[in-house]
Amino acid sequence: MVIRIAAVGDVHLDEDVVGRFRPALEELPDCADVLLLAGDLTRHGTEAEARCVAQEFGGLGVPVVTVLGNHDHQCDEVPQVVKVLEDAGITVLEGDGVVLDCAGGRLGVAGVKGFGGGFAGRCASDFGEPEMKAFVRTTTDSADRLSRALRSLDCDVLVALTHYAPVPDTLAGEPLEIYPFLGAYQLGQAIDSAPTALALHGHAHAGSERGTTPGGVRVRNVAHPVIKQAYSVFHLGDHLDQGEVSRMSVSGT
Repeated sequence: MVIRIAAVGDVHLDEDVVGRFRPALEELPDCADVLLLAGDLTRHGTEAEARCVAQEFGGLGVPVVTVLGNHDHQCDEVPQVVKVLEDAGITVLEGDGVVLDCAGGRLGVAGVKGFGGGFAGRCASDFGEPEMKAFVRTTTDSADRLSRALRSLDCDVLVALTHYAPVPDTLAGEPLEIYPFLGAYQLGQAIDSAPTALALHGHAHAGSERGTTPGGVRVRNVAHPVIKQAYSVFHLGDHLDQGEVSRMSVSGT
């Protein structure tokens, strides 16, 4: 039995582009059991932009699960953004998870936005000024919540969903100087703390699609500027792991 997972991130919707993804999204029930959104749903995190996201991604005929991204926090309207999305039937995760009954089995999705900090050998440390300690502790707290959420889910297939990258592999193409602001190794450690089958993230617009955690979990950067399609589809199951099997184009691109 196979579970089909569609995923995309960094769609950055506002009223100027709403409707562009919808034609491809209408085909989701034919090719996927669930849609996962890897954050940066909006341009500036306003309630009005969230309504555009709800219009675009609501009522698709498959469950939609998301985490927020840094853009979705910009205007400090996170509670309003979350309410609009949830009112449209979109599940918003932040340090928690959900189990979905799919035709191919029970899919568990654990999600956090995540944060920066860098990767082994070139990372920030919890030392020095209070500001630096707060920066790193934000990352470690987020990773701890992801780990707990992953380990709490009773499911057949387990997926981690973040906005920030858990490995440097999928940042290849971005300037090295900004790696610490694109992800953190602690997220990769959290993913490896559970029997995770796949990790999805966005945020790195100029990054690469494919990576692997130190523990061997496949990581995919599904930011729209990277996959350049409405979504990628992954097939996961006990004896099948095909990775990306199809992509659907965005209307007008």
